[in-house]
Amino acid sequence: MTRLLLSLVLMTGSITMAHGGTDAETEIRSLIQAVAESGCDFERNGSLHSAETAAAHLELKYARGKRYADSAEAFIDRLASKSSWSGKPYQMICDGQTQSTGDWLTAALQGIRVSE
Repeated sequence: MTRLLLSLVLMTGSITMAHGGTDAETEIRSLIQAVAESGCDFERNGSLHSAETAAAHLELKYARGKRYADSAEAFIDRLASKSSWSGKPYQMICDGQTQSTGDWLTAALQGIRVSE
């Protein structure tokens, strides 16, 4: 099921970019893809999730809250950094190092912008 969701997420992102999505939308989809490909664990509300599951969760949050994410920074701040249910911050755990998801995504965004 997770692989199916991830495939749909990545296909949707590819379709959006092929049809000329906004710069913000392209960057947000790139951030979600970066999470999916990170190989990191994702801690949400005290539970660990795979990178693929995290990406599917962020895609769902973006689909539901797109009106609150008019930029990649707004996506990070308003949708992707903490639980809207509990208010607890999300964490990325990569190679044993824990970092807030907001910081991780901000660094990923800088990398995306440099590579463009």
